[in-house]
Amino acid sequence: MSRRKPPRRAGVSRNRDDVGYGRPPREHQFKPGQSGNKKGRPRGSKNEATIINELLNRKIDIRENGRARKISVHEGILLKFADDALKGNPKSAAFLLNRKLLVESSEQPANDVLDIDDRKVLESYVRQLEEKFKKRGEPE
Repeated sequence: MSRRKPPRRAGVSRNRDDVGYGRPPREHQFKPGQSGNKKGRPRGSKNEATIINELLNRKIDIRENGRARKISVHEGILLKFADDALKGNPKSAAFLLNRKLLVESSEQPANDVLDIDDRKVLESYVRQLEEKFKKRGEPE
């Protein structure tokens, strides 16, 4: 009884020189260090977010009360809004106060106060954990 060869699976080549879909001839393959997208993004190029961050974080010299100090451009812009607000510009005042509220709301946890149902669920869970640790004899 002769043994049959297993059927050949599609896409599996037997020779390294096989050519087909996804297997260009060796002379047409990318060489090491060669890109497939020659006109793609150049190395070291920056996106807009990076450029804006660099601009706003750049240090500038200012004089305040006869003293020189360095501040970021971002701080300088906010300082200018504050000066305009103090001179009576309502748009500058509104902008600064809105920014302050936005920053304060993002710094605080979402909910300091839990509603009654959430508190009950948490207390129940804590009790279960305490019982579990007591059964094991582990210290609290």
